[in-house]
Amino acid sequence: MDLSWSLKELYDSFEDIQFKEDIKKLDELIKKIKTWIDDSTVNRDNEKEKLEKYIKFVVELTGLHEKLATFSMLTLSVDSKHELGNKFDAVLEQKMSTLAGAEAKMSLWISETKELDTLINDSDLLKEHAFYLKEIVREQKYKLGEKEEDIIARMQNTGSSAWVTYKNLLIASHKVEIEIGGEVKEMPLTEVLNMAYDKDKEVRKKAYTAEISSYKKIEEGIAAALNAIKGEVLTICEMRGYDSPLDMTLQNSRMDSKTLEVMLEAMKESFPMFRKYLRKKAEMLGYKKGLPFYELYAPIVKKEMPFSYEAGKAFVEKNFRAFSDDLADFARMAMDKHWIDVAPKEGKVGGAFCCGIHSIGECRIMLNYGNNLSDVITMAHELGHGFHNECLIGESILNINYPMPLAETASTFCETIVKKASLKEADEEEALAILEEEISGCTQVIVDIYSRFIFESEVFKLRKDGPLSVNEINNIMLKAQQEAYGEGLDAEYLHPYMWTWKSHYYYADANFYNFPYAFGLLLAKGLYAQYEKDKDNFPKKYEKLLAVTGKKSIADVVKEAGIDVNSTDFWRSSLRIIEEDIERFIELSDKICH
Repeated sequence: MDLSWSLKELYDSFEDIQFKEDIKKLDELIKKIKTWIDDSTVNRDNEKEKLEKYIKFVVELTGLHEKLATFSMLTLSVDSKHELGNKFDAVLEQKMSTLAGAEAKMSLWISETKELDTLINDSDLLKEHAFYLKEIVREQKYKLGEKEEDIIARMQNTGSSAWVTYKNLLIASHKVEIEIGGEVKEMPLTEVLNMAYDKDKEVRKKAYTAEISSYKKIEEGIAAALNAIKGEVLTICEMRGYDSPLDMTLQNSRMDSKTLEVMLEAMKESFPMFRKYLRKKAEMLGYKKGLPFYELYAPIVKKEMPFSYEAGKAFVEKNFRAFSDDLADFARMAMDKHWIDVAPKEGKVGGAFCCGIHSIGECRIMLNYGNNLSDVITMAHELGHGFHNECLIGESILNINYPMPLAETASTFCETIVKKASLKEADEEEALAILEEEISGCTQVIVDIYSRFIFESEVFKLRKDGPLSVNEINNIMLKAQQEAYGEGLDAEYLHPYMWTWKSHYYYADANFYNFPYAFGLLLAKGLYAQYEKDKDNFPKKYEKLLAVTGKKSIADVVKEAGIDVNSTDFWRSSLRIIEEDIERFIELSDKICH
């Protein structure tokens, strides 16, 4: 059975005549658009026709670039050293960056259109893209001139982008010295990190100690990257007129500060119940002062729950169908049409993801399937992303870019469907293992995410006054962990270096890539609670919600499901679902372990 994905729907190879023709077409289109913008923005003649022409240009350009860039990215995902893949990945980024100046000029022209609403109402094409145009106007007040935008785009190639590459190389090549079986070995960081899941307590502790010690070799280089990237972000924020990097992220996320404020408030209120879980897990593992950081992922049940890929597919489809035929049919299509790359192999990147390819109405899902229940849940998660893309197929390619906080909603919802189903079929020991995995994940997304939010806020605050030393960065991280985890963790065993390999801190164009995960988890929990109250009508309402995620503000998107995200009570109701799981976990652990 072929468990690799098919990319021939995009191109046969980088030597494919169609790929070469599309690269040439992209060059010609970029040149044509730049010339047209130069000619069109000199006056206000024929405004409606120019707006329509621009929309058509951007639709064509976005679709063409998506095909080319996605082919490069997907190729590299399963063959990270692919020479042509790496080459074209960089080439395409450079080509698109040359449009920055022209796009800045066109954005300014659009924002200065006095009767924009009238023009939009007079054109079906413009009506369809009203949100896209209004976003250009909203964002324009934070845009600089054509020359400045061009300079920033080009300088980022040798600024933040170069620093990210450097940091990634340091982490990818980093080796950890660790004693295994009486022999000191040098192991890749990723392998040592995976030891946090080992069944042997001594192995977990040894891996943690070796990992922490190893960062001395690369800490200065990674700190330099963090300082450079955060410094660049602060500079650009100030130039553009944002109040702060957080303000910029909220604006880009189409999210009110009030929404973030009430969500964080509800999260903080929930910390006692998470600490109760952490201390219970510590007790089960034999600790009295809270859980050491290296035990966060420690297995507490020896019960194996094997799931072959065939069994996993059947389980997912069956439980998706209990929710809706549309969701199950989509999953079956993705499985049958070779949209999924299933097994680990040499050169393939770790983890899992879903990539929507709107230009061909498909998606591709990468797994590293390992034949157990957690892999089934990961598959459901990624298929959730895929179904989100499927619900957007009827939209223009300019109306499909949903903001970060909504990005994890559909995936978490599908994950919840499968977890709830697996609990129903499990015996008590299996149920305890499933609950542990679920609550452990929620702890990361609520408690650890909160610590990351505090950390990033403080780094930006202090970076304004100059670069931070490794020691300062470590202390900020420790204080953030103490504030979030409290007595749930053993204060002697925290993790001062969590900033080194978490890639989210190094996204110059996506700062505070932490709270969106909490938003997605809690929104999905809240949606699932609504589904349980109205199983007949909710699935269609849910599809409608996913279909508008790219063309409305967050508050307006969730109104489709009758949710008010500025109400603390909504977030509390979502957190109560997790609290019920924690209570059942403690009840089962007392029953099984005593």
